[in-house]
Amino acid sequence: MDSSTHVLSKKSFWVVNYSTMKRLQTAIDIVVLAGALVIAYLLRLDYPLPQHVQTALVAQLVIVVPVQILILRLYGTHNFIWRYTGFGDAKRIITAFAIASVPFFILRFALPVEAKILTLPISVIILDFCLASIGILGIRLLRREIYENEQRAKRARTANASLRKRPVILVGAGQAGVMTLAEIKRRGDIDLDVVGFVDDDSAKHGAAIGGVKVLGDTAQLPHLVKKFDIDHVIISFVQANRKEFQRILHICREIPIRVRTIPGMYELLQEKVTVSRIREIEIEDLLGRSPVMLDRSSIDKFLNGKVVMITGAGGSIGSELVRQLVACETKSLVLVERSEFNLFEIEREIRQKFPKVNLSGVIADISDRERMSKIFRRYRPHVIFHAAAYKHVPLMEDNASEALKNNVLATNVVANLAGIFDVEAFVLISSDKAVQPSSVMGATKRMAELVIQDMKNRYDTRYVAVRFGNVVGSTGSVIPIFRKQIRSGGPVTVTHPDMHRFFMTIKEATQLVMQAGAIGKGGEIFVLDMGEPVRILDLARETIRLSGLRPNVDIQIEFTGVRPGEKLSEELGSEEDGLLKTIHPKIFIGNIPPYADYRIRQMLIHTEELCDSEDNDEIRRFLQEFLPESQIMCPLPAANAPLEYPNGGNQELDYSKKLAMSA
Repeated sequence: MDSSTHVLSKKSFWVVNYSTMKRLQTAIDIVVLAGALVIAYLLRLDYPLPQHVQTALVAQLVIVVPVQILILRLYGTHNFIWRYTGFGDAKRIITAFAIASVPFFILRFALPVEAKILTLPISVIILDFCLASIGILGIRLLRREIYENEQRAKRARTANASLRKRPVILVGAGQAGVMTLAEIKRRGDIDLDVVGFVDDDSAKHGAAIGGVKVLGDTAQLPHLVKKFDIDHVIISFVQANRKEFQRILHICREIPIRVRTIPGMYELLQEKVTVSRIREIEIEDLLGRSPVMLDRSSIDKFLNGKVVMITGAGGSIGSELVRQLVACETKSLVLVERSEFNLFEIEREIRQKFPKVNLSGVIADISDRERMSKIFRRYRPHVIFHAAAYKHVPLMEDNASEALKNNVLATNVVANLAGIFDVEAFVLISSDKAVQPSSVMGATKRMAELVIQDMKNRYDTRYVAVRFGNVVGSTGSVIPIFRKQIRSGGPVTVTHPDMHRFFMTIKEATQLVMQAGAIGKGGEIFVLDMGEPVRILDLARETIRLSGLRPNVDIQIEFTGVRPGEKLSEELGSEEDGLLKTIHPKIFIGNIPPYADYRIRQMLIHTEELCDSEDNDEIRRFLQEFLPESQIMCPLPAANAPLEYPNGGNQELDYSKKLAMSA
């Protein structure tokens, strides 16, 4: 026998085996349904049944059981894998039997007396519904229990024989806690033994969940840890605020006891909790942000079937946008990135995880109008997420011309092409540093917003900007820097003890960016709800503690002073902006008036001249003059010098020529 015949015969074996199993399941169902009807009659009339009832029962079995089997098949219950039967399957089974009971109620009243042999008493119909549902569901749950016991025993046999169970307490007896308990109990090779729950909801105290008791509230943790010799505590809730999370951490540190946690809500929605994902507390957990609820219908309408371009696709925000967009039914994704390595990494990741996604990786400098024109002409994008930008404040102070070139002029190039090529929507990723900017980077992001607002008046494309604060874990952000400093033995450097920043997770930021793009009508500057600002010094201390070390004992904290362009506290909008509500509770519209179009055109022309000069001081003077609200520091002698534009006064003509040449 050749190899192909061998494969075919092996496949045939499994097909036959699967078919045999299906027939066996159907046979068991028939026996259960027949038994349910017989027991229903016995419960109603007692044993022995009268002869005429026995005769009627035999005739009714021939009708009732096939009807019930047919309805169960129509509901797909024959396709259930018994060992995975869950709550959703139970609802479908009960619904199927409820529908199967309807014709027998109708026959009970519709058939004449002569056909009484075919009609079931109402009490029997109700009893049969209950017994059949319990029976069919029961044998499936029994099969699941047998399977899980077998798997648990198998894992236990392969695990280390000397494995000692470590007693743990779950903090939070809600749905997430129940899921965590079920997963721990399901596994046979895990060294965790859940002693009990603690929960601050007094109504749950004393109750048992999955055979495990709710022992009390979180204030009793010190007593319970000592009483049951607890190895560590697992925080098993997902919607507590930062203060609540820190309160529990403080209790555990005072005991002291090790603390771990489960995945956040976003991860729970994507996949079920697994024991391998129970992890150490991370600094992101202390931000205490509630999960983002999205209007999926508006996002689907916005993105489904569209060609979506992401500039800066290899950066922190751009790459996460790509990960989020693969979940949408886009026609294709066009990843534009200047860094070859960054583009290679995100493209490889997506192709490995989502091989069916239509993906194009494009190496390009977005400030190169000719190259970008060819890209637009080739891919014809419907939606653009413009995430490409320079964002590091101190670096941009010393490289102001590059900040202008990339954040302002390149934004103008891409936004202008978006209008020329009839792109439906253009979403600019902006920053809280654009509010009353004190840095070159912040000023250039504010100018990019003004460019977007100006484009709205010239094209049909929906141009919007989305403004938010620091993203946890993004390239160059403070938390990865702290972790690297701790691994190096310290010190951890903080610029100022009163430095505060808004923080948001990358997933949350990108999801809200997509939502803002979906609800924007054009010209808006959206402001995301960043929650409460966090003191950087507190983040530094918590990062050290979560590394198992003590601040200023094992790892020193040093203050380095505020760097050029930095503020002690950032804002998402000034008092004059006046935030307006949208249909999404975490997205607001900044009431920020645009500039006159001639001022934007003059600014772009002068910006090109300044980029050629590479004079940082002159650039700062220009930014301070152009943005009256800015707080940029520049040399005092020239600070009040009048703003002059090159080439005389006919800026409209010069700008029109430039547009004509670029198109």
